Amino acid sequence: MNLYDKLLQYQSSEMYPFHMPGHKRRKDDFANPFLIDITEIEGFDNLHHAEGILKDAQDRAAALYHSEETYFLVNGSTCGILAAVSACMTRGGKILMARNCHKAAYHAAYLRGLDIEYLYPEKEDIFGINGGIHEDIVEKALEEFQDIQAVMITSPTYDGVVSNVEKIAQIVHRKGIPLIVDEAHGAHFGFHEYFPKSSVEMGADLVIHSLHKTLPSLTQTALLHVNGNRVDRECLRKFLDIYQTSSPSYVFMAGMDSCVCLLEKRGGELFESLRRNLEVFYKQTESLGCIYLANHGLMGKSGIHDFDRSKLVISARKAGFTGNQLANLLRNRYHLELEMAGGSYGLALTSISDTEEGFLRLSEALKEIDACLENKIEKNTEKSTLTIEDIVIKNEVWCRIHEALESPGESVLLEKAEGKICREFVYLYPPGIPMLVPGEIISREVLGKIRRLVREGYSVQGMADYSAEHIQVMNTAIF
Repeated sequence: MNLYDKLLQYQSSEMYPFHMPGHKRRKDDFANPFLIDITEIEGFDNLHHAEGILKDAQDRAAALYHSEETYFLVNGSTCGILAAVSACMTRGGKILMARNCHKAAYHAAYLRGLDIEYLYPEKEDIFGINGGIHEDIVEKALEEFQDIQAVMITSPTYDGVVSNVEKIAQIVHRKGIPLIVDEAHGAHFGFHEYFPKSSVEMGADLVIHSLHKTLPSLTQTALLHVNGNRVDRECLRKFLDIYQTSSPSYVFMAGMDSCVCLLEKRGGELFESLRRNLEVFYKQTESLGCIYLANHGLMGKSGIHDFDRSKLVISARKAGFTGNQLANLLRNRYHLELEMAGGSYGLALTSISDTEEGFLRLSEALKEIDACLENKIEKNTEKSTLTIEDIVIKNEVWCRIHEALESPGESVLLEKAEGKICREFVYLYPPGIPMLVPGEIISREVLGKIRRLVREGYSVQGMADYSAEHIQVMNTAIF
């Protein structure tokens, strides 16, 4: 079966998508993409030199999000992160970066030869997810490292955890440097009081949004917002020219503009509908015994300033169930596809395109599973103690990323890699946060966690050996 037929088969199945993209395959008013797929012909402007209809579209997005400037990204949030980091840093400079940033941030550090100092999220013990980045550790790091040129954090996280961006921005700006916020999972923030405020309005200089993650827009569509004078905008545009394709998709750009126009006209109505659906769902599931969901009760703990309730973090830890077991059960028995599974929880992503029926199917499925688990709670022998927060590891750094990647190396068996210097990325995907970064010393702890993830069926990526039996290391000996 080819890919096209496979997609059609999935589309026509009973599977309900609690995953990206945010349009949930329900945007019926958008034309056949082949009918509107063009190149830069007369009258349709040029994304790399926008002066007409594309400039108007980007200005419309800026007005909607209350930013000074907004750029369309047709290479996803990835190219926005690459451009943002590159524009804020001199080659070889030092960046203060959250250790739970997406791999794209590390790729930017590699391309610019950066030195990285890390901010570690606090630990959250109930669900085993990453907590927030507390503003105090940002302030302490900036006092310790006086040569930091920019700060980058991820807020919200994949799981909906929001840090105190406003306070962090104030601290960073006192040093006269910019704050970059990867808010890819929060493109819906700021449109309803039920959801957190957007970093665009909380003082961040550069904010990256993935429209496709939580809004009705095509996969690979994103926005980069700019505020203030701490970032050289000409330099930013230069890097956007480098990282964006020279043949941007007009289908993608039309999809972004269509999404923006929809939010302009009906945003209040649509987000109020989502709020009602979520409130009903949380009410229907509040009496569950073995299964429990994250909620606003997390706020004020573990550096968590706010929480995005559109992210349904569903834990089965009490029953000793792994996230994979929960996701497989929902998929195979109830035809509900989650966004991801990790540790002892699964993540369902919701958006303004979800239906009452979809929410009801999920709540009914969880109630059935919960009733079964209560009867079998002592019989489950596949308990997982590994959590998503465990992948954010404080590894010892031997050298910069580019020095490791560009040095001679070899492939060794995982069990013989302890104490050697890693020469490739190793990350759990999703969420795409590196457990090992090139240039870090491979510890017994991280090796154990890699083996555990592989054994439990999670997708460990980045290694040249897809079986995760070998890992690339530097030839350099550690004395």
